[in-house]
Amino acid sequence: LFNYFRERIKLIKQFAGGESGSADTVRDPRGFAIKFYTGEGNWDLVGNNTPIFFIRDPIQFPNFIHTQKRNPQTHLKDANMMWDFWGLRPESTHQVMFLMSDRGTPDGYRFMNGYGSHTFKLVNSDGKAVYCKFHLKPKEIKNLSAAEAARLAGEDPDYSIRDLYNAIERGDYPQWTFYIQVMTFEQAERWPMNPFDVTKIWPHGEFPLIPVGKLVLNRNPKNYFAEVCDVLWINDLNGLVTVVISCQNAAFCPAHVVPGIEFSPDKMLQGRLFSYTDTHFHRLGTNYNQLPINCPYRARAHNTQRDGAATFDNQGERTLPMHFRDVRHK
Repeated sequence: LFNYFRERIKLIKQFAGGESGSADTVRDPRGFAIKFYTGEGNWDLVGNNTPIFFIRDPIQFPNFIHTQKRNPQTHLKDANMMWDFWGLRPESTHQVMFLMSDRGTPDGYRFMNGYGSHTFKLVNSDGKAVYCKFHLKPKEIKNLSAAEAARLAGEDPDYSIRDLYNAIERGDYPQWTFYIQVMTFEQAERWPMNPFDVTKIWPHGEFPLIPVGKLVLNRNPKNYFAEVCDVLWINDLNGLVTVVISCQNAAFCPAHVVPGIEFSPDKMLQGRLFSYTDTHFHRLGTNYNQLPINCPYRARAHNTQRDGAATFDNQGERTLPMHFRDVRHK
C-alpha cells in the first residue's frame, strides 16, 4: 500500500466547516477530506480534525445532524436541541470535550490535525492484514481563543480560506506528516474496549504513530468554478444545449479505496459507505465519477457502463459491446 507514498501523488484536499455561508472560525468540527489520484484508482480519506466522533451507531446520524442544523420553525440555531441530544447520548462526551476546548477553534486550516477517524484494515501483498487508523499532523498547532474566534467571525468570516489561499500563493506550502497506527487481529481480540468504536481513540503509548509520508498543498485551483464547481454542457436530441450547473462537484466517499485498504467492522464507517454514495447520486447523478475532479484519471476503468444521466465520457473512442459475452470454459 505505502508504495504510493514513495512517489509524488497528485491529490485534492477539501476543508469544511459549518453550514454554507457560516464563518470559518465558528466552533464546529472541521471536515478533512483528501482524494489521492493513485495508479490503481482514487482513494478518498474522508475524516475530520478530531480522531473521534459524536456517535457510534449510524442509525443515530440523521437525528444528530438535525440537532446541528436550524430549527425548522424559527430557522435559528437551537442550543437546547443540540445539548439535549448530547446529554442523551453519553458516548458524545469525548467529542464534545474536544469541541469545547481550544481545538474547537483552530487558527485556520493550516494548523490543525487531520484524522481518518475510523478503523480501517490494511492488507499486504501476502494477504496478511492488520487494523489501522490514519493521522495527519501539521508542523505546528495553532488555535484561537473563544474571544478571538468570535471577533474574526464578524470581521473576516472567510478567515481560514483567505489564510490558506494566501499561504499557498506566497509559497508557504501547508504540510502534514502522514502517520498510521497499527493493531493486529490478536491485539484487537485482547483489547478491553471495542477497537472499532469511533467515539474512542487508540492510546499512542500502546499503538505508536508510524510515519509513512507527507502531504503538501502546493497549488490553489486556477478556476474554482471549473475545477471544483463545474458547469456541465449537455446536448439534447434536438441539438439544443442545456446548461446544468452543479455546485460542489468534488465528491468524497469513504467507499473509494484502492487495493491494500479494506473496511473494518466499524459500524459508523459501514453506514457512511452507503450514505455518501447515495448522497452523490442524488446531488451529482450516477456518473459523478466522470467529472474531472472525481475522475480516476490515472487508472481508467474499462466496463460496459456508457449511459445514464449526465454521461459525457465515452471511455475514449471505445466501440466495444455494451455487454460481456457469455464465455464458457471446459
